[in-house]
This record gives sequence, C-alpha cells and structure tokens, in this order.
Amino acid sequence: MNYLEPLFWLALLKIIWINVLLSGDNAVVIAMACRSLPDKMRRTGMILGAGVAVGMRIVFTAIIAVLLGLPWLRVVGSLALMYIAVDLVVPEAEGEEGGVAAHDSLWRAVGTIAVADLVMSLDNVVAIAAVADGDWTLIIIGLVISIPMIIAGAALIMGLLARFPFLVWAGAALLGWVAGEMFVSDVKVLDYFGEALVHHYEYAAAAAGAVIVLALGWGMTRLRRGSHLPETHA
Repeated sequence: MNYLEPLFWLALLKIIWINVLLSGDNAVVIAMACRSLPDKMRRTGMILGAGVAVGMRIVFTAIIAVLLGLPWLRVVGSLALMYIAVDLVVPEAEGEEGGVAAHDSLWRAVGTIAVADLVMSLDNVVAIAAVADGDWTLIIIGLVISIPMIIAGAALIMGLLARFPFLVWAGAALLGWVAGEMFVSDVKVLDYFGEALVHHYEYAAAAAGAVIVLALGWGMTRLRRGSHLPETHA
C-alpha cells in the first residue's frame, strides 16, 4: 500500500478508532495492576507494562495476519469480529466484571499487565489484522499508537464513550463493515464466486456486515435490559 494514497490513511484511521474503542479494558487492567506500586514507580510500571503488552501484540497480530491467508480463516475471523462488535454494544450482565490483582513489585505488575493484556487483546488483534490486510507498516503503527491511548487517554476516552453512546454504536458498525469485507475476501469465497463478482459486491457485503452487527446488538440489548426489569406481582 502506497503511504501517499488516501486508502492508507483511511486504514490507519480505522485502526486508531478500533484501538480507542477496544482499549478501555486494557487501561483498567494497567490501573488495577499498578495501584499498589509506590507513586514514583506507578508511571514507570504503566509505561513498561503497556510497552511490553504492545510488543507482544505486534507478534500476535503478525501471526494472525499470516494465518488469515489460509482458506476459511477469514470467514472465521469475520464471524469472530462480528461477535466482538455485538459484544461491544450489549450491556454487561451484573457480576460479569472480574478483578485484577494489585502488586507492590514493579516487574510482577508489568508481568500481570502483559499477560492480561495479551489474553484480552484478541479483539484488537483480529480487527487490526483485518484492516491492515497484511500491511506490516499499518500493523506496527496501529499497535504503537495504542500505547499513549491506553496510558494517557483511556479515562478521557471512556468518559466520552459513556457520554456519547452513539460513538460506541458507530464503532461497532465499523467493525461490522470490516467483518463484511473480511468475509468476502476469503480465499475460498474468491475461488467460488470469482474475484470480479466479489469485488463488485464488496461494499454491499461490508454494509451488510454493519447492518447485521447493529441489528444483533440492538436486539440483544433489548433482551438483556428486558431480562433485568423488575417482576410485577398481581
């Protein structure tokens, strides 16, 4: 991909937005793991933890990006991305959030952050690999950008998302759009329908992915909220 082309910068903006939406939990992990460190060590722990986690994520994303070239894996990745997008907008059930142990040792805190971040970052990794489409520059830039976002901007970002819920829904629609594109770009889909036909309907498939995500998210949100309504007694 040519770095002067608008498509490169559009893909980079997509990656930044995905990182903004999906890094909230990572920021919470960092804060919780470092909360017992002495004041002077806390910032160091946060920076080191995020740096190690992002380094591990680059390797993980590279592996996923290579695997996405295998038959059917883009289809699987597309379905996984849709699940991630729907999960982003559906409210959590009571008691679903877990805790992260605090550490008074810098390196134990960094280790906790790195492991927890890697476990929780499959959504980021699949989404970034899909958007980057094998472009290593985009993968690395997109992941490196997440360091200041996770450390410095997470509280502000989470506040904005809480204040303007439509941003979360717009982000879920973006992930659905990427999932639709990813589905039709699978090797087997291209072989079966032909590249010309797939390319002709690429935007329709992407739009369908966004609509499916929004419809499922809306329906599941209504169901989840309906199940928490207090029972009425005659």
